[in-house]
Amino acid sequence: MAAPSCSALGVWVRGSWQRLGDLFTFVSKPLCSAAAASRPLDAQRLAERLRAQKQEQKTKKPVPTNPVQRRVQELLRFTEQLQRVHPNVLAKALSRGLIHQDKDLVVINKPYGLPVHGGPGVRLCISDVLPVLAKMLHGHKAEPLHLCHRLDKETTGVMVLAWEKDVAHQVQELFRTRQVTKKYWAITMRVPVPSAGVVDIPIIEKEVQGQERHHKMTLSPSYCMDNGKMVRVRTSRNAHLAVTQYRVLSSTLSSALLELQPVTGIKHQLRVHLSFGLDCPILGDHKYSDWNRLAPQKLSACILKKLGLRQSKARHIPLHLHACQLTLPALQAGKEELNLVCKPPRYFVHTLRRLGLKMPSRDQNGDKEATHSGAQ
Repeated sequence: MAAPSCSALGVWVRGSWQRLGDLFTFVSKPLCSAAAASRPLDAQRLAERLRAQKQEQKTKKPVPTNPVQRRVQELLRFTEQLQRVHPNVLAKALSRGLIHQDKDLVVINKPYGLPVHGGPGVRLCISDVLPVLAKMLHGHKAEPLHLCHRLDKETTGVMVLAWEKDVAHQVQELFRTRQVTKKYWAITMRVPVPSAGVVDIPIIEKEVQGQERHHKMTLSPSYCMDNGKMVRVRTSRNAHLAVTQYRVLSSTLSSALLELQPVTGIKHQLRVHLSFGLDCPILGDHKYSDWNRLAPQKLSACILKKLGLRQSKARHIPLHLHACQLTLPALQAGKEELNLVCKPPRYFVHTLRRLGLKMPSRDQNGDKEATHSGAQ
């Protein structure tokens, strides 16, 4: 019998391996399927976790050596984390920063970057955690707390909540009728002239034309200059009366610490009056530092040097506006007014030091007998 040729041998070997492969596939498929069916989710989660870790390593930025840049990066990360934390965790953090609590009210120290109400792109807000916070403070049978007023997402400080809806409506009416005294601290670029005064200019919301169409609050003055003469102009029906008292507490050549007392409560009133009325925008106010566009705030070379930052990093600077004091009239006969004082957050104090601005003394701030909260 003739020996098989090389080509025939090759065909036989390939055919044998093909049959063995088919047999292996036939036997192993059920086994693999059974193993996969028992732990399909574990394997998928493990793969997703590994991919996430690799992606995080690729995008992980080096920790800056400059302490200011490091603090700015921490604030940015903190703001992002606030939108991802569990409501219970956020409620616990708010409960630790209580300024005041009695049978009618709960006063919290609102942190930076946390919105009060929900909206597009908002995953978590203060109103969402009020039921959890109430249970932490008064037990599992407690009814949800109620909001009495609001603060902007980027504003920190005193915020009043009520246990009962009737009390919340009572406090809201006090705010509406301007019986509540509110004081804010703001760090500004440049120093206002004069060093104390009143800004009494109506405010209106307008659409900004350009590449990025958006709406902003702006001034709607009752007078304008015409050929060197002051002429009264017709006031728009949509304009709102807006009055802000201010005084300089500390200043340098390039920046200032201001105490602000809004008489009215129009949306973004303090930011608009400072930026467009006094030409002293609040540090970190990237919305109202320029009317025509939405862009990071342009900082002077002096401020950048003191903060140890480059202009490219200015977009991460938080808004330096803090609700430092709130005085509520007595809610019931026989009770005294409630004076609530909240210390500024650590980043605010740190910026004051870097810019060479001085913190006002307790006597200067008029809070000798106030209820206090520690710095965030």
